[in-house]
Amino acid sequence: MGTTGTRTVYEVRLKARQEVAEGTMAFQFEKPLGFTFKAGQYVEVTLINPKETDAQGDSRTFSIASAPHEDFLMVAIRMRDTAFKHVLGTLGVGSTAHVEGPFGNLILHNNPARAAILLAGGIGITPFRSIIMRAAKEKLPHQLFLFYSNRRPEDAPFLKELRDIEAQNPNYKFIGTMTDLGKSRQSWTGETGYMTRDMLSRYSGDAVSPVYYIAGPPAMVIDFREMLTRSGVDGDDIRTEEFAGY
Repeated sequence: MGTTGTRTVYEVRLKARQEVAEGTMAFQFEKPLGFTFKAGQYVEVTLINPKETDAQGDSRTFSIASAPHEDFLMVAIRMRDTAFKHVLGTLGVGSTAHVEGPFGNLILHNNPARAAILLAGGIGITPFRSIIMRAAKEKLPHQLFLFYSNRRPEDAPFLKELRDIEAQNPNYKFIGTMTDLGKSRQSWTGETGYMTRDMLSRYSGDAVSPVYYIAGPPAMVIDFREMLTRSGVDGDDIRTEEFAGY
């Protein structure tokens, strides 16, 4: 561990990696001694002396998909055709990388009387996995609604886990929707089509004074912010994080 200015740099070892959806890998690193974070925050990951690099450099920021109580630090990544992801995707277990953080404020609000409505698209699910796992572990009283959009079930990271955790947390409701189900090889009994204000109302219309959280591709984030604003949601009650290029 070292410091750069006021920023702490941790050297961490890769513990495990696994495919969590088609074209999406989760990487579990050792959690550094003394490292703490809030569910929903992100870290910067830097490759050490990579064999391949490009103009984007050797560092990327990723939301922390693991919850604070878990004994590893996990990020999940769409495996695009970039030098960084080529190298990360071939790291052997036991290899090291540098991690800085945590950063960010996409964290669950403190007032348990207000519901949280989480809107996720694709890999934007990562900060919400952390929040949902934390809520179940700590038995938080917050009412949580997760709306999760993907093209197909095959493309949805952590899908089964996010559905199954409903059994552990009576305050949590999972609503998944698929936008291109005709190309799927799996059965699906949930919603289909894009998330709409009507869909939100059908499942969370009785939510008390909700705070909205949006994470996903930039276009999705912009569209949903505009939709919520048009429907009368105060901008102070909308919190967002864009996943550009991931």
